[in-house]
Amino acid sequence: MLKTPYYLIDKASLKANMEKIAYVRERSGAKALLALKCFATWSVFDLMQEYMDGTTSSSLFEVKLGREKFAGETHAYSVAYSDEEIEEVVANCDKIIFNSIGQLERFSEQSENVIRGLRVNPKVSTSDFIIADPARPFSRLGEWDPEKIEAVIDKVSGFMFHNNCENDSFERFDEMLCQIEERFGHLIHKVDWVSLGGGIHFTGEGYPVDQFCDRLRSFSETYGVQVYLEPGEAAITKTTSLEVTVLDTLFNGKNLAVVDASIEAHMLDLLIYRETAKMEPNEGQHTYEVCGKSCLAGDIFGEFNFPNELKIGDRLSFKDAAGYTMVKKNWFNGVKMPAIAVRELDGSERLVRDFDYQDFVKNLS
Repeated sequence: MLKTPYYLIDKASLKANMEKIAYVRERSGAKALLALKCFATWSVFDLMQEYMDGTTSSSLFEVKLGREKFAGETHAYSVAYSDEEIEEVVANCDKIIFNSIGQLERFSEQSENVIRGLRVNPKVSTSDFIIADPARPFSRLGEWDPEKIEAVIDKVSGFMFHNNCENDSFERFDEMLCQIEERFGHLIHKVDWVSLGGGIHFTGEGYPVDQFCDRLRSFSETYGVQVYLEPGEAAITKTTSLEVTVLDTLFNGKNLAVVDASIEAHMLDLLIYRETAKMEPNEGQHTYEVCGKSCLAGDIFGEFNFPNELKIGDRLSFKDAAGYTMVKKNWFNGVKMPAIAVRELDGSERLVRDFDYQDFVKNLS
């Protein structure tokens, strides 16, 4: 048995998501790029690259990782590139998407030999959190004025719209795409490709995949463009758990259990968005608030139900722990970093990376 804490990636669950993505690619004609900002654990790229068309990035390092570790296209995007990194970005990508007209013009000469695109902000999104809303007031994410965009249309061959966020409603997706067409359709007719970004939960249970595919194909045929999708969560949802061990139990008005991991260090989105971790099964007469081991008072995974009283040494498993975890994990409090393990298609489990004190030291100076 592997020593906790560790992230456990289940390839069978990952393959099920990949097969859904492959179906969407085939039926809709859209291409699918893995959004590395959500998941960049390259030890399972061997499986994922069989079903996807490449990667999309948010930084120079992600561009290089996509180029080195994932077959297919490598798309580069960043809110802003620096003079020091632009040449290396261009050297490692097939397409570069600029966030602003200013960046497009500033690096026009350096990028003239790669396919260029521009991020467009339709000023509408599905985000429930202002911190994650690309269409928030005064947003810096993309250009929104059709007249300004049209003035530089000869410098780009495509657009990127990224305004979906954890959107499991096809109706809302369709509604927002109609708004994009209404505002920018005359410009979309002039380009060759359009990325609709990520945040579309089309691999989730009950999602009307065929309607989604038909809408994508219709959009592609209407404007004569190659459509790209950038699944992050949709690619890895329900594939990974964070395996932990109970270190202590307390009672302070309610039952508490402290485990050998931390939301602050290992599942940071729970803290940022004030969400609760997922645990299955979550049934029984014994309720515990499960807490992390860092000194942060709010380091709490959530409240869960168990059939028996928890004891020191009990193993717990937080589900759906792939997205925005391994790419965000940090060394807060010097808490041991969870290892990364993979459950292969044959059911065997292997440790692919462990972290120790020297990794902590090297991360500092």
